[in-house]
Amino acid sequence: MSLVGKKAPSFKAHAVVMGEQIVENYSLDQFIGKKEVVFFFYPKDFTFVCPTELHAFQEKLPEFEKRNVAVVACSTDTEQSHWGWLQMDKKFGGIKGITYPIVADTSKTIAMNFGVLSGEYDTNEQGEVIATGPMIAFRGLFLIDKKGKVRHELINDLPLGRNVDEALRMVDALQFNEQNGEVCPANWSKGTEGMKESHEAVADYLSKK
Repeated sequence: MSLVGKKAPSFKAHAVVMGEQIVENYSLDQFIGKKEVVFFFYPKDFTFVCPTELHAFQEKLPEFEKRNVAVVACSTDTEQSHWGWLQMDKKFGGIKGITYPIVADTSKTIAMNFGVLSGEYDTNEQGEVIATGPMIAFRGLFLIDKKGKVRHELINDLPLGRNVDEALRMVDALQFNEQNGEVCPANWSKGTEGMKESHEAVADYLSKK
């Protein structure tokens, strides 16, 4: 079930911040009323597609910060695993140089609450849910507004890497809508026209195309 239009699930967990410091009780609630958040999940540390995504977000981090947007990553690995990967050079498949926070969802509950936990599940004789396969996160991405509400989500299967520029475009669209009260038509990008919410405005917009 989609989280769009709903309050983002709250959590507190260990995280690695600024590439080296492990903190307890990290929460996205700290950004409510202050910043939008791009919160993204990736499947696993020390893999192949994942570092390309994490480095791509780091390269665009100044653009997110320019828009007053926090970028936060999360996987179901431990904080120690995150820390170790952060010490490994990029040329060896590591993510050294990543400065935004990486949350450790070791309980799998964050991924489950955001609807991105993959794996096979079964029930034992006591009625308890048990895993019959690996429990890792799909490539989920959530744009959360300053009120803590999810405004955009994207979930890719494990082999399919994301487009960071598209995440930036969605940030721009959200901020444009909030600042101007206009909606964003197909293929909208920053600097192009929006639309008023009326049949006349739609007809006028389409007539120009």
